[in-house]
Amino acid sequence: MANRVPVIAGNWKMNTDVESGLKLASDILRLTNDVSGVEKIVCPPFISITRIAEELSGSSIQVGAQNVSSSANGALTGEISATMLQGQVSHVIVGHSERRAQNNETSEQISLKAIAVAEARMTPILCTGEDLAIRQAGKASSFVSEQLEANLAGFTEWDSLIVAYEPVWAIGTGEAATSDQAQEMTAVCREVIRKLAPHAADSIRVLYGGSVNSGNVGELLSQPDIDGALVGGASLKADEFSKLIVAASSG
Repeated sequence: MANRVPVIAGNWKMNTDVESGLKLASDILRLTNDVSGVEKIVCPPFISITRIAEELSGSSIQVGAQNVSSSANGALTGEISATMLQGQVSHVIVGHSERRAQNNETSEQISLKAIAVAEARMTPILCTGEDLAIRQAGKASSFVSEQLEANLAGFTEWDSLIVAYEPVWAIGTGEAATSDQAQEMTAVCREVIRKLAPHAADSIRVLYGGSVNSGNVGELLSQPDIDGALVGGASLKADEFSKLIVAASSG
């Protein structure tokens, strides 16, 4: 197995204003700047990105965006392009289940977003995952395999990709997948990558997301195909998020 550096990425979603976001970023920086052996990313709302990027400039903590347009420019009110984000962020979340459900994002749109991010020399954090009905029907593996393959259609920048398996039924519910469930599905994700880009399958990081906290992160990170976590609620608490970073660094 390739030596994959673990990733702990915080998705702040629609939380914090500029000032509270700056304080959260500053507290995370104070607690974890010296922690090594783990890639640390915070993804604040668009309105805070510039100030937080300045606050974290030169530190060990990187900044990501939560979304991006698939278009380069144009009459697209309210959208943000990949080129606008260049120089501000290093990573961009694409295909989050909340955007798939609430904004009707299609696999075609998500693949175009991932390509746009990579072409702009940033790293897409591509999310995939099944809902409860699909899992109960015994179709989780086939669904995620098909979804991820569709989301990577036309993608070629394999050195610039992180995949995040996030079961929809575990996001924000407090009900994390078991470590065995998470391992099974992150392995499915890796097999999709192996099919599309055999040379990259052992180097691309695959994260787990969905009610990750300091109590379950150790067991999750001990699984062979889980290379870190995409964290929601716990990323809004500097102390808790810092515990996840420390756990990943010592894993």
